[in-house]
Amino acid sequence: MKKKISKLPFKGTPEQEAQLKKVIDENKHDKTNLMVVMQHAQDIYGYLPIEVQNMIAEGMEVPLEKVYGVSTFYAQFALTPKGKYNISVCLGTACYVKGSGPIFDKLSEKLGIGADECTEDGKFSLTACRCIGACGLAPVLTVNDEVYGRLTVDDIDDILAKYQD
Repeated sequence: MKKKISKLPFKGTPEQEAQLKKVIDENKHDKTNLMVVMQHAQDIYGYLPIEVQNMIAEGMEVPLEKVYGVSTFYAQFALTPKGKYNISVCLGTACYVKGSGPIFDKLSEKLGIGADECTEDGKFSLTACRCIGACGLAPVLTVNDEVYGRLTVDDIDDILAKYQD
């Protein structure tokens, strides 16, 4: 599955940039530390927008294409921001057979976003995953670390209502 690039404007802070530059300075002597720098960058920003990838490429003196290639190859890296509440719907075989597809579609409709997108207010993001290891509870979704199982489309409104703060 091809990763989406964020449509939301980048909102990095000077503090975040200073943190990233420190990490880059500590690692730029060894190009094999590229992934380490990228992991730290994602910890700092929550994802790897093109602006951050550019800072990494320039600071590590590696081509932007290499940074982008690593960020799109490894599932651990996100190119879109995560919301305060990241909703992940399992679309693995057990969950899909028991109805996770319509659950994902209903969430997408209610939130007005697609897979790997974040609501404009930064409150919710929506992702699809292949398996979270709770097949006995299929279909399953998580909101951050909270697991919801044996779901139907009718459960979506109640789940979302819990996160309206």
